[in-house]
Amino acid sequence: MSDKYKIGVVIVAAGSGLRFGGLKQFKSLKQKPLYLYSLETFASHPLIAEIALVVPSDLKNEISEQSKELNKNIKVVDGGELRQDSVLAGINALSGECDIICVHDAARPFVTKTIIDKAFSECEKYEGIVVAIPASDTVKEVSRNSNRVKRTIPRETVWLAQTPQVFRREKLLQALDYAKTKQLVVTDEATLLESLGSSVAVVEGDVNNFKITTKADWFNAELIMRSTND
Repeated sequence: MSDKYKIGVVIVAAGSGLRFGGLKQFKSLKQKPLYLYSLETFASHPLIAEIALVVPSDLKNEISEQSKELNKNIKVVDGGELRQDSVLAGINALSGECDIICVHDAARPFVTKTIIDKAFSECEKYEGIVVAIPASDTVKEVSRNSNRVKRTIPRETVWLAQTPQVFRREKLLQALDYAKTKQLVVTDEATLLESLGSSVAVVEGDVNNFKITTKADWFNAELIMRSTND
């Protein structure tokens, strides 16, 4: 990636954790809060200038203290009601010099420098980059009102989105404004850029870069931690 760009990262850690049964992003994994794993990885990356960590407002002071030891320009900011509100709050906390915005889920602790570099390497060619993995299973589209299969989707064309996702700042802001105007609620920012016809591409991620959503995911994360420390 050209050094003419300045990269800012928004790490989203403001979710309620309803499916997990609590705020898993602040639960200790191997005696360290989950969110710190990805935060430390981004903070150690030489191309990243600034980081905004978006958290629930009642935890802001506590998290600010925990992140002080990292040698990076990290701002801890209040999250919003929706994911896109939290992402916008993170962008607004970064300086206007950050023309590339990288968005990552705090609940994905196993992101690596290699994955981040892959995303950065392609962001000059496109307006948005999504880290994703190719689907390995057969994919069925099912009716919302029943279990009836509508069609089988060729898995060769299906990729499972992860984060980080990397965007041109102005395009991401335009997409977030579009979502607010149209009252759209999405699960990732790339969907909004796609709605506007922006050029979005995928780079291959890693199966271990999964999002911890359920207790089973947490168990898998613990297994990975044990295997890397054996």
